[in-house]
Amino acid sequence: MTPLIEFQKLSKIYYVGDSVIRAADNISFKIYRGEFVAIVGQSGSGKTTCMNIIGCLDTPTQGSYILGGKNVGKMRDNQLAVIRNEMVGFIFQQYNLLPKLNVVENVELSMYYAGVPGGEMRRRALESIDRVGLSDKLKSRPNQLSGGQQQRVSIARALAGNPSVILADEPTGALDSKTGGEVISLLKELNRDGNTIVLITHDNSIASEARRMIRLSDGRIIFDGPVVKQDRDNNQAQGQTLSQDQAQVPAQSQTQTPYTEVPPS
Repeated sequence: MTPLIEFQKLSKIYYVGDSVIRAADNISFKIYRGEFVAIVGQSGSGKTTCMNIIGCLDTPTQGSYILGGKNVGKMRDNQLAVIRNEMVGFIFQQYNLLPKLNVVENVELSMYYAGVPGGEMRRRALESIDRVGLSDKLKSRPNQLSGGQQQRVSIARALAGNPSVILADEPTGALDSKTGGEVISLLKELNRDGNTIVLITHDNSIASEARRMIRLSDGRIIFDGPVVKQDRDNNQAQGQTLSQDQAQVPAQSQTQTPYTEVPPS
């Protein structure tokens, strides 16, 4: 079986002053269609770097990134934009909904930029909104919705584009535990329906809801394997999460010193 996503000895390298930062350090893994994979790690582990590369928001310095059989790691920005629109559905921690648009319009927006015809765009938007249980909120604007409902709109927007992979960046981070659990349950349902889900999180209890976990530390993989039921039950019972300082924005995003990317070798 051909993998949907493949990192081949992939590295992302930056200069910070006189220092060299290997945000991703010789990472290799494969993700197949229909998987539900959590990429987990504390601040500075490299998970956000991996997310950006998987989502075609960034490219590797060294190695290869293959998405759907295409070496997208070598593509130009305009080519990456096309791949993003066609193959990746994003779910963001802060929802990223436009406040002046209603639910239907927010879900349609990414399809509009992808050039989906109007009738098809409306049909797919309504189907995905119904799938997340918000058919009674079609004309509501974001400020009329709860946090959980806004995240469901974000999920509907990702689904409507019929992506090859749904990339969820800390999708429960802005939600209370009950509402966050409902969002994770919805992602698990979507995975059972055949959708490929890649979940990015610092939270072990959230990561343990996936079927497979890739754990990162200092830009390297330290674990890659299935989540067993005992691990999931233990994390749920203990409410196991990383400490607050680990849950903050990755250290490289906080520095006042601008990065300079190392030219590819």
